[in-house]
This record gives sequence, C-alpha cells and structure tokens, in this order.
Amino acid sequence: MPSDLEKAMESLIMVFHRYACREGNSNTLSRRELRELMENELSNFLKSQKDPGIVDKIMKDLDTNRDGEVSFEEFVSLVVGLSIACEQCYQVHLKKTGAQK
Repeated sequence: MPSDLEKAMESLIMVFHRYACREGNSNTLSRRELRELMENELSNFLKSQKDPGIVDKIMKDLDTNRDGEVSFEEFVSLVVGLSIACEQCYQVHLKKTGAQK
C-alpha cells in the first residue's frame, strides 16, 4: 500500500499530465494548459492574487529554458514554492495558537 507521500507524488504527476495532454506536446504545459490547471487546481491561490496577469508572469518564471512551454521539472518548482509558503503560514498559525512544541 502506498504511503501518504507516495500518493501525493502520484497525484502531482497525474494532475500535471491530465492538463499537459490537452494540446500539443503531452509532456509539457502550454500557456493555456497552465492557466486551466491553475484555475482548476489552484483556484484559491489565484483568487488571492490581485494581478490579473499573474498566470503569464508565473509562466515566464517557470519556463526556464524559454521554449514557451512548462515541463514537469519546471512545474514542480511552482508546487515547491507554494508548498514552502503554505508551510510558513502553517508555522505562523501554530505560533499564534500556541500549538508548537
């Protein structure tokens, strides 16, 4: 039986490929595929952003090789960055509630 972390990794891979296979190269996200993924899978993050061009800015930041697409390796950096930010918020919450050991 897979562990929670193994399930999370599988989910990350499956979500990426669910959107990547919609047009063009099935191993990368186009700008439209990235937008759809973020609108559906990261909607709370997008709602909290005040910049209407945030997806385009994220696309530019993620596309490190400048090929106009986002590979899985490039996409993972978004997930890692958001996860780090969420963990930092979690730590602040623990301190406020006195739940930290």
